[in-house]
Amino acid sequence: MMQERIEGKWLASFRRVLALNGIGEGTQVVLIGETQSRPVLLHLCELALYDLGAAFCQITMPTPPQTAPVPVKSTGTSLAIQNNRMAVEAMKCAEAIVDCTVEGMIHSPEWPEIEEAGARLLVITNEHPEILERTEPTADLGPRVERGIEMLRAASEMRVTSAAGTDLTIDLKDAPCGGTPGFGTTPGAVAHWPGGLCLAFPGPGTVNGRIVMDVGDMNLTFKSYLSSQIDFTVENDFVTQIKGTGLDAELFRDYMEAWDDPKAYGFSHVGWGMNPAARWVSGALYDKRDMQAVEFRAFAGNFLWSTGANQYAGRFTEGHFDLPMRHCTISLDGVDVVKNGVLHPDLTA
Repeated sequence: MMQERIEGKWLASFRRVLALNGIGEGTQVVLIGETQSRPVLLHLCELALYDLGAAFCQITMPTPPQTAPVPVKSTGTSLAIQNNRMAVEAMKCAEAIVDCTVEGMIHSPEWPEIEEAGARLLVITNEHPEILERTEPTADLGPRVERGIEMLRAASEMRVTSAAGTDLTIDLKDAPCGGTPGFGTTPGAVAHWPGGLCLAFPGPGTVNGRIVMDVGDMNLTFKSYLSSQIDFTVENDFVTQIKGTGLDAELFRDYMEAWDDPKAYGFSHVGWGMNPAARWVSGALYDKRDMQAVEFRAFAGNFLWSTGANQYAGRFTEGHFDLPMRHCTISLDGVDVVKNGVLHPDLTA
């Protein structure tokens, strides 16, 4: 088992990443965590913020009682803030928020209000520091991710296909598009570490077709590789059928049914990974307690689709899946940006 202590190399990494996020002398920062946060991450952030000269305060929320019918893991849907007005107002006053809550605030119900106030968000995901060290964002990833986001914004349609049988069409007209290389410096920017993603948030009724997750694809919420196929039917933005005879399909159906919430079957976002430091194989090398598994959203050339909360489609639900797939082809208006799981050269140069 890896130890969780302050290492000089990890502190140096945290300083570099916070600086890359525009945090320096006098920057107004809120460091937010909860009682179940990984203590070493909060400690590394505190020391790095001090070293950089940031004007920061630290808020630790009590982890709320569990109300979900099933365990909630690796979802990005955080209830940690519990609409506490003191915490919300403090974050609205900040230039930057360093988020060490267990699930991260990206899909939290409070984030749109905080985002509108102009604060930018860096989610440091609940990984062991060794994983964060290996996937540290670098400045050169920024222009490549921005190029991918521009491609998404210019497109009217995304189509995703695979040899396993995936054939999915997404209407991108008017869809908000974004992503992150793992850093952001503008008001309202959202970044997470590990980063390296290009994403679109489809509007209501814009996703249709079939998704076939194959052996080796990742159920990030379960932190496990699939050992059997799962076949999804998607109609007007919602998963309407989950077929498959293996354990993977059975577990997926059981987890989704437990929510008893139709919104849990809706699409959250679609896109692809860009980070060459994120590795598909690494899930075989860590215990589940050591990883939040966000790395697998970002490995280069994956097709990432997600169910659950989508503020742009007017849906919030605590149930959320991130589902990175290998060996897919992603085309934008007929032009391949990912071919059989390999990024287009324009996105790697």
